[in-house]
Amino acid sequence: MTEEFANREGQKVPDVSLRYRDGDDWAQCSTGDFFAGRKVIVFSLPGAFTPTCSSTHVPRFNELADTFKANGIDEIVCMSVNDPFVMQSWQQDQGADKLRFLPDGNGAFTEGMGMLVDKQDLNFGKRSWRYSMLVNDGTIEKMFIEPNVPGDPFEVSDADTMLSYVNADAKLPPAISLFSKPGCGHCTRAKQALADAGMAFEEIRLGGDQLSLATLTAVTGEQTTPQVFVDGQRIGGADQLEAWLSQRQ
Repeated sequence: MTEEFANREGQKVPDVSLRYRDGDDWAQCSTGDFFAGRKVIVFSLPGAFTPTCSSTHVPRFNELADTFKANGIDEIVCMSVNDPFVMQSWQQDQGADKLRFLPDGNGAFTEGMGMLVDKQDLNFGKRSWRYSMLVNDGTIEKMFIEPNVPGDPFEVSDADTMLSYVNADAKLPPAISLFSKPGCGHCTRAKQALADAGMAFEEIRLGGDQLSLATLTAVTGEQTTPQVFVDGQRIGGADQLEAWLSQRQ
């Protein structure tokens, strides 16, 4: 039987020094100071630019960042055993401006957490096992550790599981998708209306990533842009979106 990773709830986080990139400059933080007096969520993952991390883990924490902060969380940290330049580039690529990316380049923090694993079979070297935790004033209050099974399990360290722990009754933001195309004035109007309402949205642009008018028609049943969907339900174009937003006020 495979041994499970140790749950460190009730223990202090490792006190190590981490260097990271702040714009074009170097910055440094002591984790002991960083976590002191605050409620911080950390989710740690095997590697930058890897599939599950990029498609699901990071985006969902970024989507729910405002909800977490409305429920008493001071900051959300994405950590990985990668170098500072890679982590900075990955954050920019993800557009994850609501998260802090901390590179544990030497694996010191991850090793102190008992989460450093050998990924030589993937040519990764030493990396972090996937987990998330809530740190309250430097002490680990709650941990969600993925089961120690082959591969890269992703079952419990996700953002929604953590939010359910922080506040099971927290109100989730609406999931908004907006189909657009270059040069579309009504698309610009719809995006501005959502921005003015403070509502985050996913933009799906035609003309890129092999998305065509045929794709738009197949998915939405329409041939014009924008097409806005909220929680899987079609709202329509810019006029319909503005009417929907006015009803929410």
